[in-house]
Amino acid sequence: MGPPAMTLRELQYLVALADHRNFRRAAEACLVSQPTLSTQLRKLEEELGVPLVERAPRRVMLTPAGREAVERARRILDEVEQLKEGARRSCAAEAGALKLGVFPTLGPYLLPHVVPLIRARFPDLELLLFEEKSAALISRLNYGTLDAAFLALPVHDSQFHTEFLFEEPFLLAVPGTHALASRDELSITELSRYNLMLLEEGHCLRDQALDVCQLAGAREKSEFRATSLETLRQMVAAGVGMTLLPMLATRNPAQPAENIHLLEFSDSKPSRQIALLWRKTSAMGRLLADVAQVCRALPQELLAPRH
Repeated sequence: MGPPAMTLRELQYLVALADHRNFRRAAEACLVSQPTLSTQLRKLEEELGVPLVERAPRRVMLTPAGREAVERARRILDEVEQLKEGARRSCAAEAGALKLGVFPTLGPYLLPHVVPLIRARFPDLELLLFEEKSAALISRLNYGTLDAAFLALPVHDSQFHTEFLFEEPFLLAVPGTHALASRDELSITELSRYNLMLLEEGHCLRDQALDVCQLAGAREKSEFRATSLETLRQMVAAGVGMTLLPMLATRNPAQPAENIHLLEFSDSKPSRQIALLWRKTSAMGRLLADVAQVCRALPQELLAPRH
C-alpha cells in the first residue's frame, strides 16, 4: 500500500498559511492546534517531494513551488465549494446566501434601487453585500469569497462571465456661483478650459474621469484628490472646483445638491458601463443570470436625461 494521498484539509492549511503568513494565526483560522497544522503541511511537502514553506523564527515565506501550489489549491478548493453549492442549489435554487460585491462610487446609489427588486423576486435568498474597490472585488471573485460583483467595464479576465446591465452617463457638477451654472449643457470640448477634481488612486471612477479628461483636453486639479464621491460633491458645493458625477449619484434624494449645478454633455456622451460578473465555473450561474435580469429593471427615469 502506497503513502496516503493528500487531503483537502492539507490544502486548506496551506492556503490559510499563505493568507496569514503565520503558523499560529493560520492554525487559529483553521480551528486546529499549531502543531497539527505544521505536521500536516510537512506531510504535504513529503507527498509533493518539494519544500513549500521557508520557516524562519519571525516570518513565514512561500517557496516558488509553494506559491504555485497555493494558486492550484485555491482553484481546487473553489471547485469543491462549487460542487457543494451546486448540490445545494439543485434542491433549492433560489435559497441560501448570495455574496454580492459592489464598488464604492456605485454601491450607495445603485443598491437602494436593486436590493428591493432582488428581495421581491427571490424572497428566500440571503443577500450578503460587500463594498470594496474594483481591484479587491476582482481578487475576491477569483478566490471564491464573492459569488458575483457589480463592476464597470471593461474587465480583462477570461475567467468571468459578464452580464451587461446598463450605461450610466456622466454629468458635470459645478458650484452654483460658477459661470457655467447658467447653462443646462455644454460640449465635451469645452472642458479643455477647466481643471477637474478627481478621486484618489484605486477608484475605477478616477480612471474613467481621466479618460474623459484626455478626450476633452481637460486637466486634473492635482492639488486635491478626494477619498470618496461624497467628498467631491461637498467640495463642489463649497465652491472649490468642478467634477464629473455619475448619473445615479445625482438621483439620491438624501443628498440634496445645494449650491451645485449639473450640466449634461451635448455632443459626446461620456458614460460608464455597469455589468454583473461571476466566475464561468460558478454553480450559481443560472441564478446569477436571473439576478442580472432583475437588476436591468431599474426605473428608466434614473438614467434618463434631466432636461
